[in-house]
Amino acid sequence: MTAITKVFVFTLFISSQLLLAQAQPKSLSERLAVTAMTRWKNSWELEPGKTEKWSYEQGVVLKGLEGVWYNTADGDYFKFIQSSIDRFVNDDGSIKTYKLEDYNLDNVLNGLVLLMLYKVTEKEKYRKAAALLRQQLKTHPRTSGGGFWHKKIYPSQMWLDGLYMAEPFYAEYAATFHEDADFDDIARQFFLMEAHARNVKTGLLYHGWDESKQQRWANPRTGVSPSFWGRAMGWYAMALVDSLDHFPKDHPKRDSLIAVLNRLAVAIKKYQSPKTGLWYQVVDKAGSRGNYLEASASCMFVYALAKGVRNGYLAPQPYQAVARKGYQGISQQFIEIQANGQVNLKGTVSVAGLGGNPYRDGSYDYYLSEKVVSNDPKGIGAFLMASTEMEMAAERSVGRGRTVMLDSYFNNEMKKDSTGRLVPYHYKWDEMPNSGFSLWGHVWRSLGMKTATLTEAPTTKDLGNTAVYIIVDPDTKDEAAEPHYIEQSHIKAITRWVKSGGVLVLLGNDVGNAELDHLSELGSEFGIQFNKDSRNRVPGNDFAMGLVAVPDKHPIFRTARRLYLKEIATLSIKPPAEASIRDRNEVIMAISRVGKGTVFALGDPWLYNEYVDGRKLPPDFDNYKAAKEFSRWLIQQSKR
Repeated sequence: MTAITKVFVFTLFISSQLLLAQAQPKSLSERLAVTAMTRWKNSWELEPGKTEKWSYEQGVVLKGLEGVWYNTADGDYFKFIQSSIDRFVNDDGSIKTYKLEDYNLDNVLNGLVLLMLYKVTEKEKYRKAAALLRQQLKTHPRTSGGGFWHKKIYPSQMWLDGLYMAEPFYAEYAATFHEDADFDDIARQFFLMEAHARNVKTGLLYHGWDESKQQRWANPRTGVSPSFWGRAMGWYAMALVDSLDHFPKDHPKRDSLIAVLNRLAVAIKKYQSPKTGLWYQVVDKAGSRGNYLEASASCMFVYALAKGVRNGYLAPQPYQAVARKGYQGISQQFIEIQANGQVNLKGTVSVAGLGGNPYRDGSYDYYLSEKVVSNDPKGIGAFLMASTEMEMAAERSVGRGRTVMLDSYFNNEMKKDSTGRLVPYHYKWDEMPNSGFSLWGHVWRSLGMKTATLTEAPTTKDLGNTAVYIIVDPDTKDEAAEPHYIEQSHIKAITRWVKSGGVLVLLGNDVGNAELDHLSELGSEFGIQFNKDSRNRVPGNDFAMGLVAVPDKHPIFRTARRLYLKEIATLSIKPPAEASIRDRNEVIMAISRVGKGTVFALGDPWLYNEYVDGRKLPPDFDNYKAAKEFSRWLIQQSKR
């Protein structure tokens, strides 16, 4: 075969693989994501003829795409997000078209995307840009009680919209950079808004509150606006569930915030259309003239309820059923599939506000006067968020109620973060750079599992309620000043736990990059030894050198066929261990069954972000798919 013929055959092979991948059915979120990335590929010009600018609408879409990226590990989504932000963020962290002195909460929302990009790439420009938005909040004008004005041009006013624009970013920034005192201030914003805007009879929240009571739309006694606008409450509900993600578990106001969410959820459920599962533009006026079912609010409510259930803030019953019915209604009423395959989202009100020029009086008639459009960025972003939550909800029964424990005692590397604080790193659940397990953690949680970390030496008690226990890359003396070695007491506790039905996962590394002697002492209890070698060394980006092919009808990897494993320690086995995958007559993966339990071993941490999140590996590798199938299989093996 000539060199030209080889190239031709290889090209045909790649083309066929791409066609095959394209032929696979895509989720509704992925299909609408294509619409979004096509619409805003070259410009964030949100209205024809208007110059693109730093906009919260852009941020809503990008947060929606972030969820799709996490659910698929398709690197194209991440690249789109990054390129969109890079159009505005300069190398010094300044932001094109942004003006701090405008004091507009809308301009803070994109900080969520900046924080994600900083955590994944560790590029300083994103941290600096996020710090600029945080600086705005330090001097942003406030009400007498400490509530952020919605904008400087709207003095003394708090709007429900503003809670989503600022608080999730504020909370994530505080958690990321250890500004713990800020959580009291964040909670204050929610409490103030509920105290002033909540209608006790309905449980619904008015769109805005004017402390001065000077606005024509403001009730002269209470200062609230006249109507319950759906999307405004959607913003507030999303702000609650997203901010709670970052609240310290022991914060004294966390439970009170969860109570706020539960009160709002009661009202959202009450006003859901029994027939369609959707919500109206003006939420409490279902039978009134001209009122209509609105897409963005419905998507936001579904997202907030589904995420609230997933994270344990809301009871599964009845709220999972409410979210499911809402999502079915959205799919039936608002999703349109064109002849060319493009997916559109209909039924989103383009805008609604209070005051301004021309004046918006907050009346029922006003909310019905604004245009209803298709493929509005706020609607698309909210739909993508709702879709990714509901797609996860469909799989949560696999591992619901069980725990996967990640060791951080034998693997206890530390480094200084940007604030100078020592933090654990290297194969951690919440670690988003290349070295972390954040994507794998997302897979576990999508399957209903609780992800936990063990920072102490394992005991039978520590492992008692654990279904799956993962030990990865034990420290060498070069990695930790005083490494914690796997000792006989640990081996006895772990072995007892395995025999009683636990699933143990041993992920080593190649020689020199992991402490293999003590790991092999543990493995020998199950017939497994880690060899001191380094297979699949990959020069540069010659990814083909890291290929491990999965045989047909494999019990773990049902559809994943092309795995990437780089610089791994091979295994030596004896009964009861058996080879799960061999490559060139060497054991790469092994399984051992002892008592009621199962042990899986591999000489590589292989499911870390660098080779799972789609940003680096060619798309014909199946590591993310393998992570999902592997995790599902491990759950199925557990007898605990």
